[in-house]
Amino acid sequence: MPLQSVIDRALAETPPGRVIWVALSGGLDSSLLLSLATQACRRYPRPLHALHVHHGLQAAADDFEHHCRRLCSRLGVPLFVERVGVDPGHGLGLEGAAREARYGAFAARVASGETLWLAQHRDDQAETLLLAALRGGGVRGLAAMPAHRDWQGRGLRRPLLGVSRAELRRAAERLGLAWVEDPSNAEIHQDRNYLRHAVMPRLEARWPGAAARLARTAARAGEADALLGELAAEQLVVLGGDPARLPAADLAALSRPRQRLLVRHACERLALPLPPAARLDNLLAQLVARRDAEVRVDWLGVEARLWRGDLYLLAPQLPLASDWSREWAGASPLSGPWGPLAVALERGDGETPALVVRPRRGGERLRLAGRGRRDLKRLLQEWGLPPWRRQRLLVVWAGDAPVAVLDGFEAYWLAVAEGWRGRVA
Repeated sequence: MPLQSVIDRALAETPPGRVIWVALSGGLDSSLLLSLATQACRRYPRPLHALHVHHGLQAAADDFEHHCRRLCSRLGVPLFVERVGVDPGHGLGLEGAAREARYGAFAARVASGETLWLAQHRDDQAETLLLAALRGGGVRGLAAMPAHRDWQGRGLRRPLLGVSRAELRRAAERLGLAWVEDPSNAEIHQDRNYLRHAVMPRLEARWPGAAARLARTAARAGEADALLGELAAEQLVVLGGDPARLPAADLAALSRPRQRLLVRHACERLALPLPPAARLDNLLAQLVARRDAEVRVDWLGVEARLWRGDLYLLAPQLPLASDWSREWAGASPLSGPWGPLAVALERGDGETPALVVRPRRGGERLRLAGRGRRDLKRLLQEWGLPPWRRQRLLVVWAGDAPVAVLDGFEAYWLAVAEGWRGRVA
């Protein structure tokens, strides 16, 4: 299929009337993609913007930006530049940290419902599959990069994924297109560059068309991964349908591969990072722990807890300082320790109360309608509230009397004393 037809088809498959963004690094691939997208959007009018992420990692970074500005000026395409900082900590390494920063910039600029086009091509896909295989990746890793997917309410699309690097270069040369070469692309100490310069040429010499066949393998792995996702979704329904709370006994009754699949699927549904293999196996080995045991397994960005026969998956909770407090008049919103809370608390007689909100400290007793004074600790046991949720409770005081208990993270009332009314705005 002619290259421009590939772009036209990608254009036809994006939501009409919404902005299409092109991630523009200034290299050959993205400069060509933007040029072809500009031609397509002139024939079939659509709003088109370019987005350049300035990482600041090398002296040539300003040159990349200048090239992008010149290209967009010549094409008549609005250019937006996002400057990011790259922190190689947290075990991501420089390449991983740069990718995280880049996607953060995408999320900051591209609005929900809009589409971002990325310029990866068939050779990139082959390299990604090999990297995943060498790192011991599963089916998801071997699927490499999807041609299109939903990402945080946005569409990510790679129109050039079936096109070789050589074909893109020929097309750019026919158009007389200028681009910038990233000096770091020649540094073969980076894994991807080593594959590109030292491994792939030998594979192509021994097996002509190796990159194309590897890309086809990635596509088949992508189909298998999609089928596994459907299986996991069906299994989740059988186990109650709540990805944040899985019945441990039912999960333990499944085969170990199904257990792994379901936990990973639940994390994806919750937009939580996937567990490393060793942490996941450690967690699954404890599914048969005593019902009264409190098991906690952490990985970056996730707390997995076993409590009273259920497996809970949740984002880590920031600790609440014991001396935190807020004066409050009961009107919404309340400035809570983790952000504003859209709640309100009113006295039954309509008077404006003078309230103080503090963390739970123990020993609080509330007078509940029809039940009299009740110890908060016993109420929490009665409600079966997990221990980690008890740590984020806020108690509202009117003078020296507690009058309400609030979940300070999810913003809902657990208990309101007699003579008071709690609302969620």
